[in-house]
Amino acid sequence: MFSSVAPLVRLNPFHVPHLQLQQEGISLRKRPADSVEPPCTRRSLAAASVNEEYSCEYGSLKFYALCGFGGVLSCGLTHTAVVPLDLVKCRIQVDPQKYKSIFNGFSVTLKEDGVRGLAKGWAPTFIGYSMQGLCKFGFYEVFKVLYGNMLGEENAYLWRTSLYLAASASAEFFADIALAPMEAAKVRIQTQPGYANTLRQAAPKMFAEEGIWAFYKGVAPLWMRQIPYTMMKFACFERTVEALYKYVVPKPRSECSKGEQLVVTFVAGYIAGVFCAIVSHPADSVVSVLNKEKGSSALEVLKRLGLKGVWKGLFARIIMIGTLTALQWFIYDSVKVYFRLPRPPPPEMPESLKKKLGLTE
Repeated sequence: MFSSVAPLVRLNPFHVPHLQLQQEGISLRKRPADSVEPPCTRRSLAAASVNEEYSCEYGSLKFYALCGFGGVLSCGLTHTAVVPLDLVKCRIQVDPQKYKSIFNGFSVTLKEDGVRGLAKGWAPTFIGYSMQGLCKFGFYEVFKVLYGNMLGEENAYLWRTSLYLAASASAEFFADIALAPMEAAKVRIQTQPGYANTLRQAAPKMFAEEGIWAFYKGVAPLWMRQIPYTMMKFACFERTVEALYKYVVPKPRSECSKGEQLVVTFVAGYIAGVFCAIVSHPADSVVSVLNKEKGSSALEVLKRLGLKGVWKGLFARIIMIGTLTALQWFIYDSVKVYFRLPRPPPPEMPESLKKKLGLTE
């Protein structure tokens, strides 16, 4: 088992292209001169296998639209499913004296609000994260193709991690603008007992008190939380999938069944989710407190919480985000399979680059 895991540890997701080329060059040169390399089943970043029949072309309008729909399902359904855990996590962040741990938080909530109380905020969660998923996954595919074409095939391969980071950050910028109003309403419902029980009650009340600012005052902290989260989510996932097929899965991706490929997707998604939770948790704590209070700024909340306070509820968030991210990638990839969308395999070094580096004859 450890022999399979060790290479994964060495494979830093943010690998420097120069070091990676050295490693790949050594492995290519080690092959016997008379050995015949099998036909490459994995091509460039934006390429798709020609052995399958797809419902649309990679990078077409239909492709982007269905990817956005996959994002709606993957984010909307999963975030709504974990509303009870999210509710307890938010309450731990804003009132750690009353809600001391996950189990204590569930116990107190059940005593005060009953089982129905655990579902508070489900409507803004579903609407908000569906909109976020539409922009996050849909725009990620758009920006990945756009930036990849700008770089060219060789540079897109060499700097693919930077490409994933840039594409995901760009997509999340727009996704958070779509999410912010519903996130603000959700936090008010979940963390202020007696304020409102439903979205229909919360939205008009928030608008009457603070105007449109009530819905967008948390967008900057959302960017602080979600952009690093999404950059880690996509870059770590992409590179983990690449590493799993290279070091762990005993056969090429082209020989794996659709079910086996989805298992790899789920595992890579969970690994990415753990790192996502850690990277974005301090900003998540600030967002939770900021949306609960009137007239506070992100900097004021950050100073008040301190270094220890921003990490409250981390364990709950690791469980939630790890599971969430794995399920999101699984659902998203399943939608691609169902609609027969192009699913490019992990990238391999372009032949033109191999020739330039003298790695092939």
